[in-house]
Amino acid sequence: MSVIVLVEHTGGIIKKQSFEAVQYAAQIARKIGTTATALALGNVAATEMEGLGQYGAQKVLHVADSRLNELHSGAYAGALIAAAKKEDSKVIVTLHDITGRAVAPRVAVKLKAGLVAGALSYPDTEKGFVIKKAVFSGKAFAYVNILSEVKIIMLMPNTFPVEKLEGKAVVEHLDVSFSDKDFGVKVKSVNKVTGEVPLADAELVVSGGRGLKGPENWGILEDLAKELGAATACSRPVADSHWRPHHEHVGQTGGTIRPNLYIAVGISGAIQHLAGVNGSKTIVVINKDPEAPFFKAANYGVVGDALEILPRLTAAVKKFKEHHQ
Repeated sequence: MSVIVLVEHTGGIIKKQSFEAVQYAAQIARKIGTTATALALGNVAATEMEGLGQYGAQKVLHVADSRLNELHSGAYAGALIAAAKKEDSKVIVTLHDITGRAVAPRVAVKLKAGLVAGALSYPDTEKGFVIKKAVFSGKAFAYVNILSEVKIIMLMPNTFPVEKLEGKAVVEHLDVSFSDKDFGVKVKSVNKVTGEVPLADAELVVSGGRGLKGPENWGILEDLAKELGAATACSRPVADSHWRPHHEHVGQTGGTIRPNLYIAVGISGAIQHLAGVNGSKTIVVINKDPEAPFFKAANYGVVGDALEILPRLTAAVKKFKEHHQ
């Protein structure tokens, strides 16, 4: 009766956020006196799956169907249900990301399971099965008690630090029967961003808004991101104006991120933008308007012209790195 956790990969390499999900599932398993089993879908390297043992998984169930290299919510849900039934699992863990949001609700309906999306804590088993999550765009927290026999938790990425330990998971093949309906959406092509730190994986993010005045000024923001080893992001008006590609848009209608450091440059901080970034561990705001709403959410704020501040900040980072190499 293990805890099942769905892991994700890119090109056969398991994503960093999935290590967190596996460790989270393993901690829950210890609390309820069982083990953690990971589910890997598609073409995943054997060493990658075995390596999940370093994060607490004792076993990995592998559905080796190459069609699962791309997200097909029906097929993913079917595989997760099959794994849960095989292991007689009463707790299922996914990430609260694009894949999790597409798959977990389907599984919940099929298994008549209670579901908490965006979990920020381990379950409190002394008071039932109570999990903390953010509500109202991060303005408040709710404590949800899952009463159903089968429980599904969607973990908010970058909530807990990941600690790599010793261990090697046993990999088992899992046979799952799929129908054509499970692959109803045909993927013709996939265009992936290369040469950049993926936003979802980034621990450091430098983000720009209309305060940069135009796409011609974006180079100074990219210079800072390069020195920090950070990903770049933007507000919705910037993406809508085609200054930056839409995959960089973070906010209520874009991506939701939780980096350790989020530097917002020339972004006023409307509630829609805050909804996508207010889970960041540390927020630094650079804006020439001292009344910008974002300053209320910031840990640190700099009032001034971004076009003057960013080059000076980049130079300071370079100098710091030179003295600490």
